[in-house]
Amino acid sequence: MELPFAESYKFKVVEVIRRSTREEREQWIRTARYNLFQLRSEQIFIDLLTDSGTGAMSDKQWAGIMTGDESYAGSTSYYKLKDSISDITGFPYFLPTHQGRAAENVLFSALIKEGHIVPGNSHFDTTKGHIEFRQASAVDCTIDEAFDTTLVHPFKGNVDLRKLEDVLKTSGERVPFIILTLTNNSAGGQPVSLENIHEVRKLADTYHKPVLFDSARFGENAYFIKLREPAYRNKTIREIVAEMFSCADMMTMSSKKDAIVNIGGFIAMRDQELYRQCSMFNIMFEGYITYGGLAGRDMNAIAQGLYEGIDFDFLETRIKQVEYLGNRLLDFNIPLQQPIGGHAIFVDARRFLPHLPKEEFPAQTLAIQLYLEAGVRGVEIGTLLADRDPVTRENRYPALDMLRLAIPRRVYTNNHMDVVAVALKNIFDRRENIKSGFRIIYEAPIMRHFTVELEPA
Repeated sequence: MELPFAESYKFKVVEVIRRSTREEREQWIRTARYNLFQLRSEQIFIDLLTDSGTGAMSDKQWAGIMTGDESYAGSTSYYKLKDSISDITGFPYFLPTHQGRAAENVLFSALIKEGHIVPGNSHFDTTKGHIEFRQASAVDCTIDEAFDTTLVHPFKGNVDLRKLEDVLKTSGERVPFIILTLTNNSAGGQPVSLENIHEVRKLADTYHKPVLFDSARFGENAYFIKLREPAYRNKTIREIVAEMFSCADMMTMSSKKDAIVNIGGFIAMRDQELYRQCSMFNIMFEGYITYGGLAGRDMNAIAQGLYEGIDFDFLETRIKQVEYLGNRLLDFNIPLQQPIGGHAIFVDARRFLPHLPKEEFPAQTLAIQLYLEAGVRGVEIGTLLADRDPVTRENRYPALDMLRLAIPRRVYTNNHMDVVAVALKNIFDRRENIKSGFRIIYEAPIMRHFTVELEPA
C-alpha cells in the first residue's frame, strides 16, 4: 500500500485562535463597513486574506533572527542576503526594501515616466497602482485562456506573444520594459512556462526592451514548470530557477511570499547604472543601500528563506495543500479557476452568484458571506481591486471577478481547509437567497480596495 502524503515539517509553536459567533461577526463586519481589510485579526478564525507575510518561519530562520547584524551601514546581514540572491538568481546588484511594493516604488521611480506603456501578464494591484500613479498605462497581454475558468490549461499565466508584439510595434518608443509576474496572481496563481519566458525574452531582444520579473512566487512557478513542462521534468528547482532568471534583466521581490518571512523585499538587476539610479531613490524612500528599511535580523531571515522557498519538499507540501482545498471545492461543484494555482484558490464569483449584477460586486459579496458563515477571511480580486479608469473615472469591470483564498505557508492544517470547503458549500447551497450585493459609500482615488467603505445595495 502506498504511504499517504504528509507535511515535510512538524510543529514546534502554536497560536490559539477563537471561534466567534455569527452575531458577533455580523456586528464586526458592519463596523468595518463591509471591508474585510478593516477587521481586527482576533475577529478572524481562518485568515486567507493573503499569503504575504503570514507564513510561519522555520527554526533556521528564527536562528538567523537572533544573529542579525544591526549596523546602519555595511551590515554582515546585508552581505549574507546579497550572496543568497546572487547564488539563486545570478543578479550581481541588489537593493533591500521593506516589502515588494516598496521595491516597485524605487525601481519605477527610475524607469517610468508620464505617458509610458508597460505591457505584461495581469499586473497585480500595487504594480498597476505604481504605474498609473506615474500617469503611465499598464497593458495586460495575458493569454485569453486565462479568462475562462472552466478551461484546464497548464500555463494560464503565459503572455500572448501576439498581443505583446502589437504593443511593441505600435507603441515601442513608449515602453520602458516588459514585466512578467511569476506566478500570475490576478489570473489565479497561474504559472508561466519556461518556453513562454524564453519567447518573451526573444521578443524583448528584437525590440531592445529590458525584462522585469515580479518574482514574489518564483519558486512556485518553478515547481509548476517541473511538473507540467515535459522538457524540465528531470531538472531540479534550482536549475529551473536559474534558467528562469537568465531571461530577466531585473527583478522585484516581495520576500513575504516565497522567502517565507513576515516583512521584506528587494530589487535585483544586472545593470550597474540602473543600480546607481535606484540607489538614490532607495536612500530617499527606504534607507541606506545596505539596509533599505529592514533590520539586519530580517535580512538574515530572508537569506535563509530564499533557499527554503525553492526546496522541492516544501513546495510540494505547500502546493498540495492548496490543491487539497481546491479538490474539495470541486467535489462540491463550486466554480473555480482551473487548474488549481500555486498560492490560492480563486472562486469564480460570477458563476457562483450569476444573478447578482456586476455593479454590486459579486466577489466582495461572496467574501462577506464566507466571513459571516465561518469567520473565514478571503479577499476580492475583481472590480473593487481593478479601480476606476484614470481618465473616465468609470468602474473597470475585469474579465474575472473572483474571491481569492490565499493560504499562508506552514500555518494551517487540512482540517482548516475542510472548514473553508464546507462553509463555501453551505453558501453555495443557499446562493439564490443572496438577493443583493453592495455599493460604495467611500473610496480612495487609487488602490481603493484597501480602505473602501460599503453598504448593502
